[in-house]
This record gives sequence, C-alpha cells and structure tokens, in this order.
Amino acid sequence: MAVPLNMNKVTENQKKIMDNWNIVYTGWDEKEHPLREALCTLGNGYFAARGALEEQKANGYNYPGTYLAGGYNRAVSEIKAKKIENEDLVNWPNWIYLTFKIGDSDWFDFTKTELLEYTVTLNLEEGILKRKMRFRDEKFRETSFVSRRIVSMADPHVAAIQWELVPENWTDEITIRSGIDGDIKNCGVERYSELNSQHLDILETGNLGNYGIFLTSQTKQSKIRMTQAASLSVFLDEKELELNPEFHYSEKAVFQDLKIECRQNTTARVEKMVSVYTSKDLAVSDPLTEAREKLGRLDSFYHIFQKHRKTWANIWNLINLDVKSKNNEMMILRLHVFHLHQTISENSIGLDVGVPSRGWHGEAYRGHIFWDELYIFPYINFHLPQLARSLLMYRYHRLPQARKAARDNGYRGAMFPWQSGSNGREETQVMHLNPKSGRWIPDKSHLQRHINAAIPYNVWQYYQTTNDIDYLAAFGAELILDTALFWSEIAKFNTEKERYEINGIMGPDEYHTHYPDKEKPGLNNNAYTNFMAVWTIQCALNILEIFKGEHFDRLAQRVGLNSHDVEHWKDIAGKMYIPLQKNGIILQFDGFDKLQELNWEKYHKKYGEELRLDRILEKEGDSANNYRASKQADVMMLFYLFSSDELVEKFNQLGYDFKPDYIPKNIEYYEKVTSHGSTLSQVIHSWVLARSDRKRSWNVFREALMSDFEDVQGGTTPEGIHLGAMAGTLDIIQRCYTGLEIRDDVLWLNPRIPQEMNEVKFQIRYRSHWIKLRVTQEKILIDFENGWGEPIKLNVQGKSRILDKNTSLEFNLKQA
Repeated sequence: MAVPLNMNKVTENQKKIMDNWNIVYTGWDEKEHPLREALCTLGNGYFAARGALEEQKANGYNYPGTYLAGGYNRAVSEIKAKKIENEDLVNWPNWIYLTFKIGDSDWFDFTKTELLEYTVTLNLEEGILKRKMRFRDEKFRETSFVSRRIVSMADPHVAAIQWELVPENWTDEITIRSGIDGDIKNCGVERYSELNSQHLDILETGNLGNYGIFLTSQTKQSKIRMTQAASLSVFLDEKELELNPEFHYSEKAVFQDLKIECRQNTTARVEKMVSVYTSKDLAVSDPLTEAREKLGRLDSFYHIFQKHRKTWANIWNLINLDVKSKNNEMMILRLHVFHLHQTISENSIGLDVGVPSRGWHGEAYRGHIFWDELYIFPYINFHLPQLARSLLMYRYHRLPQARKAARDNGYRGAMFPWQSGSNGREETQVMHLNPKSGRWIPDKSHLQRHINAAIPYNVWQYYQTTNDIDYLAAFGAELILDTALFWSEIAKFNTEKERYEINGIMGPDEYHTHYPDKEKPGLNNNAYTNFMAVWTIQCALNILEIFKGEHFDRLAQRVGLNSHDVEHWKDIAGKMYIPLQKNGIILQFDGFDKLQELNWEKYHKKYGEELRLDRILEKEGDSANNYRASKQADVMMLFYLFSSDELVEKFNQLGYDFKPDYIPKNIEYYEKVTSHGSTLSQVIHSWVLARSDRKRSWNVFREALMSDFEDVQGGTTPEGIHLGAMAGTLDIIQRCYTGLEIRDDVLWLNPRIPQEMNEVKFQIRYRSHWIKLRVTQEKILIDFENGWGEPIKLNVQGKSRILDKNTSLEFNLKQA
C-alpha cells in the first residue's frame, strides 16, 4: 500500500519518510500498480514516462507510456455507423524496456517468482524512481535487484536507467536485453478502446556500432518523427566489461543483448542511456543525427544524475512551499509541485505547448488543453513568469484558428475551442462512452464558451503579476480584444428585459446540456458565463485606456474594431443579465430553480461521496438535466476568482443590488446540490470557505489535496493526474490563505491561515522583484529583494508601504 494513505495516523517511520521527500510503496499490488505508474511518472517538461515496470511490456496492469509534450496525432474511428475523427496524445515507443534471464531460463517475470521483498520509492527532491526487490525463482536461486530511473531535468533529451543485480546464492551466465519497442498502441484509457488506437509507423531501426541501438517512428497523420537511441553498459566489481553485443530486429522493435558471467555476492551493474529527439525540436538537423550524437556524448549514469539532481535542487530552492501543519500535508504539496514541473518546466519554454489538464502522464482527455490552466497559471506567474509567458503564446499562436471558428459560426472576434490540441481547432469529441452504461452518447461540451473568458483572465493576471507591458502590447491585448469582440457578438439584447443575454451555451457544471423539455442542446444565461463575458469586455476597455494613439490604431486594425464596437461594449458592460433572485441567490442558469430535487441520500448511499451523476443517471435511464445537481457549481467560481468587493462593484455596475452577505447564502445553497464530480470542485469550495469557515475550508482542502494520491474518483488518476487540482491546492496555500492578491497596482496581503497551519514560507517573483514571505498565526515577515523593476506598492491588512530597496518588514496580524 502507499505510504502514507491515512495522513491522520502517521507512524514515526512514515513521518521520517515524508520528511525525507520520499513516497514509498511496499509490497506488490497488481490492482494498485496503474495508480503507482501515474504517480511515479518521470518527466521534464519535454517528455514524460510512466512509472511502469521495465522488464514487462503492456499487459492488464503494466502500461509503459512515453508522451511528448504536444505530440498529437489524428485518427478516424467508426462508432455507431458514424465516422468520427479524434486527436490523441500519442504513446511513443517504449524506451524503458530492459530485462534479463539467468542461464537458459525464460526472460524474467517477477510475478512468476516468489517475491521476498518489494519496495518502490519516488524521491521528489532528486527526481529519481527507485525499485528494490528480492526474489526466489523456480530453481531456488535468490537474487536482489535495485532499479533507478531518471528523466533528466538538466537535459530534456536524456533519460537513464541503472540496475544493480546481486546473485545471493548462485553463479551463472545471465543475458541482459535492452530494447526500444515500437509495437505500441494507445490503450491507456479503457473507454477509448473502441476507437482507432494506431498512431505510429516505424520508419527505421538499427544499431550504433557496438554501443547502442535506435528506432525512428513517425505519427501517421501529423508526421512527427521521433528517434530514440539507447546505449548499454555492464560493470562487474565496478569494472566496465568489453562485450560483443547481439542485435535482434523485428518489424517494430530493436533489441541489444549482452551476456555476462555473474558470480555469487558480486554486484553486476547495468546502465542504459537514452536520447530522444523529434522533428518538432528547434535547432536540429534531423532526429536520428541529433539522438546519435547526444548518445555518444553521454557519460555515466552517475554524471547524468548529478546534473539532474542539481537542477532539481535549484527548482526546489525557487518554488518550494514550506508548510508546517499538524498532519504534515507538506509531502503531498511537494508531490503536486513535482508533477507540475514534470509537465511544464523551463524546458518547456519556447516549445509550442499548452498546459494539459491531465499532465503528460497518461491518455485521459487525449492530452488536450482545457480551461484548467485557469487554476495553474497563478502559481506559475508568481514563480516562473518566463514560463507563463511562453505557455500563453500557445493560445496566441492559435488565434487565427479561433478567429476562423468565430467566422464559421457567424461571429466576429475569436472563439477558442473547449478542447484544444495541435492547431487550435475544436477537439471535443462528438461522441463519448459512458463507462457505467456502456453506451455511446452525443457530446455537446463544445458549447462551453467560458474558455473565452479564461484565456483573457490568464493574460490579464500574468500582466498584473509581471507588469510585462511589452507582452501585452505585442500579444496579450489581441487575445483580450478578440475575445471581447466575440462576447459582444454572442450577447443579444432582450427588449423585454432591457438587458443582454447569452443563450444556447453550457457552463462549467457540465451536468446540464439542455432543458428537460427540449432536445436542442444549450442553456440560457449561465450566471458565470454572463458575468465573465462582462469582465472580459471591461478588461478590453481597460486595454484601450492603456494603449492610445498609433498603437491603439494598429491593435484596432488587427482585431477589426471600430468606434461602434467600443460604445457597444460599454452598453453591454452595464446591461448584462444575471439571473439573480430577490433573496440574493444567483441562479446557475435560467430555470435552474425549476428543476427537480435529487434524492442525494439515495445516491450517496449507493455510489459513495464523489458522484459522477451524469453517468449514473444515464445508466438508470434518467438524466442530470432533470435535477438541481451540479458537478462543480458554476456560481462558486465567481467567489473563487473575485473578492467580495470586486463582486459588489461589478454587480452594482450592472444595476444589481448585490450585498456581501449574499455570498455565504449562495455557498450554502450550492454546497447542498454539488456532487463534486470534478477534482476541481473541492479546490473551489475550499477557497470560497476560507474567509467564512476556515475549519471547513481546511478539511475540504485536504480532500482536494489527496484526490489524486488516493485516487478518490476510483480509477481516473491511473489515466493521468489532474494537474488543475494539483496546482489549485498549491495556490490555496500561496494566495488564498495568505490573502495575496493584486488590485489597483497594489500587492495586497491579508492572511487568514487555518488553525491547523502553524506557518507557511515561500517566495514569489513579483514585477521583477523577489519577495520572501513567512506567515504564522500571529505575524507576517517579508524580505524584499530589490530587482530591476519599478518600486512596488504593498498593503498588509490596511498598512501601505512602498518597496524600492532591499528591506525586511514584520507585521503583527489582526485576527478576525
């Protein structure tokens, strides 16, 4: 089982393990192994490899997966006599394949031996996966075995495996086999099994003299070429052996065999070095040339590991959160930091990649880019702003495709897709399989237009954090203006209400696709969507105030703005309809209050706490569209993204009398009808409860914290971790509990840390300055390290300061 599974009952041994940055799994568990594979994924922001067993190919429990950042391919499948095209994150050839056999025995399979000891350790501090086991085979030969694996953070094109094998009571010849296996399909998500999973052609295999092998593959449609090259070295008593390898080729794989004489109690060390290049890389000749030359320059596993370890040390020095709490949540927070960097790191800068909602850890959601970046960018903005800027360029490069999508639907501006992949077209599937019923159902989630508010929100937050006016002028302003133009086109004036409406869309809730009495998909006046449309338009108006004169004229020309548009924006910004009841409850959408009440007790008793009600009800011949039930309550997002002051100001701007005490009433209302069918839901609820009920906020935070580690949704994490939820928990510590926000060019700090937290320490990068923060229950201590930006304005619980030189500050906190 995983250590620790129950963080409320931590033994001294487990506590020591957590303090040492290690996650340890003891004992072999076939059912749990897929979860371990995902959580033990190693990556560097360029490519990632699941924590599968090296000596086994894909089977019912072991799934080697290698994923390239942005490595997509499209394939056509036939479902219900209908041809549909999906774009998938490709599972590339398996470079980790490494096995052995003793004498004339079969190739090693520890599941067919007597396992005496089995431990897997993921070292977060050093980014290394270690597997240790002892086994006894059918001939009573006892062997100890240690495997170490890294995917280099220091060099994104390098990975390595080291084995140490010790015969405890035998002497015999062993054969080591190293391979690159291209007989690979995308089969990591069971509900996609009926879809076309063949994405690769093997172009070439071969050997590199006596020291290595290579395999070049290419995606069938997108024509991305990848070469993987691998060398193999064997050491006995620390002396490298000169051996004559044997090479074996099949249609889709290449293997290198080395035979050595193993002696009792003598360690045989095996080192496999790997280099990976693709045709998408910058500054390359061709993948094979680059992979071969890189492999020839690699030294020992030790030297690769030392550079890798130092790079991770630098990362932890810059971005680590240090939380002192009663139940040591620090270990899982570090796991979340770790997986965030496995997916996006400084190695990602300059690559044409976005932020995938499930990381590069598996094939769930096909590796697509959703709105989850809304939960991820705040943490990145404050630590690696240069990375945030690079990732935002993913959206800018797809602006032409978003403009085309808007035109095709009869709108001006830019309409970004709900799911994005290689070129920014809509990648949302047309049909999806309900794994509970086994039925294929039409998918209408492409109607979630709120992605067109998430993107400008991320752009504006990046600008607020960095004051990067050059980015805003060159790229960001266009994204905001284009999406504002789209919102002004999709919003239609209702003469009876004398307000603008947005109809025929879906909100973030996703359970509701249409009204019970209608077949046509789409809902009217989703509160979150309408509010965010106004926010985007107001942000665009702010942009026009920032840029005047010639640059404004150039922006207007690129976007296609005219003077009428600006006046139209101002009208919408004051007249958008929000379904707000007299009692202060914001309706999720028009008619939400007219839906049936769900028997929550019945479904919780039958299916547990976290419910995917859409799937459950469809299986039962019913529909979530009939009920006041939310997967993740849209309205709560407003309290997640905006302070009460901001909300009151915006509602008043729209002519609504919205009071701060309406917020807890809405929280209470929507808590009762939310199933938490999304991992993001607990993040949102923890955040919005932080000011009104810190105890409950902390409890919900811990549920969100453990959602992937304990796979609370029952089988989703093995398909890929939930990166938005992981980053969201980090941001709760960073911004929510510290009250850190940027408003009116001021950095505000108003801490309200839960009683369960004794202290939190971290540093942020804000407008080209470093700021170290230490917050306790009684004090906040600030170390300001002057950078090269303008002086900054700071406000701590109402006390204002201008910081323009290196200084240290201490504030006593007023407790609410």
